[in-house]
Amino acid sequence: MDSNIIIYSAVALFIVFAVISIILIIRKKNNKITVSSQPESLKLKLAKTKNGLLGKLAELVNLRGKVDAELIDDLEEILLQADVGVKASFDIIESLKEEIRLNKIASAANIQAYLEEIIRKLLLKDYADGTDHFKNLDSRPFVVLFTGVNGVGKTTTIAKLAKRFTNAGKSVLMIAADTFRAAAIDQLAIWADRTGADIMKQQEGSDPSSVVYDGMMKAVNKKFDVVLIDTAGRQHTKINLMNELSKIKRTIKKIVPDAPHETLLVVDATTGQNAVTQAELFNKATDLTGLVLTKLDGTAKGGIVIGIKHQLDIPVKLIGVGETYNDLRNFDVNEFVEAIFE
Repeated sequence: MDSNIIIYSAVALFIVFAVISIILIIRKKNNKITVSSQPESLKLKLAKTKNGLLGKLAELVNLRGKVDAELIDDLEEILLQADVGVKASFDIIESLKEEIRLNKIASAANIQAYLEEIIRKLLLKDYADGTDHFKNLDSRPFVVLFTGVNGVGKTTTIAKLAKRFTNAGKSVLMIAADTFRAAAIDQLAIWADRTGADIMKQQEGSDPSSVVYDGMMKAVNKKFDVVLIDTAGRQHTKINLMNELSKIKRTIKKIVPDAPHETLLVVDATTGQNAVTQAELFNKATDLTGLVLTKLDGTAKGGIVIGIKHQLDIPVKLIGVGETYNDLRNFDVNEFVEAIFE
């Protein structure tokens, strides 16, 4: 009898250890960002969008061969399928029709070049050199507030940006204002350790604005160069949670009146046109200065970049195109357009 108890106890203990090991492996995998010394070209990263847009365009041109109303209708459908959006697609097509009326497009083969130029001009609005860089980078501390719904890659975006700043020799403080989930606090602490950043955190259930206040005071007193603030993932339709974001911004301004210097909405590019709705409502609550589009390498609907810029006039500041630290990149209009059309 005693031997059976010993055997059962040993088996149970083995199972417990096995389960714990599996959980640790999964957590480690989920918290892994690799380092790539030679980042892939954006063309490779945006291959799905390129094939979805340019591939279908080439097929359409070869099929039709001539410029007519049917070709234009089919082209508009291709833009919509790439999630360029109704308004942006309509305006692009109208611009294309104007070029046709002016006899600048002699054949279907010319359409790609004109379409590329129209989209480039649309995206270049308000961009002096093709990119919209972070402003007030010389501010100390330089404060970035991150917002977004659940599961868009907000925390890993913070980690990648922290790594960029620490590699540049800047001191970084992360503030864990997502206090609804203990896992969120723990995850940010892991990223802080791995990226060489410091962290301000409190226990689960703490008032987010209280954590932000303590973090901002620490940033000022310890003279941190950069502050990256994580907030709880929230549905853009929940008014009380959106109001909380406004409260967090007021708290930041109590310590550093001209902060946050950037308020970024992190959006999963694979959500398509829902990203526009998210951006509209978050912008009302927080006055967004820019967007971060994640998972852009995993979707054929990269046209959302065009739709967001055209419809909301909120600049895309950063794009996520992979798992490495180098895969969080500054958004460059010319690079983006060339990656899709060349």
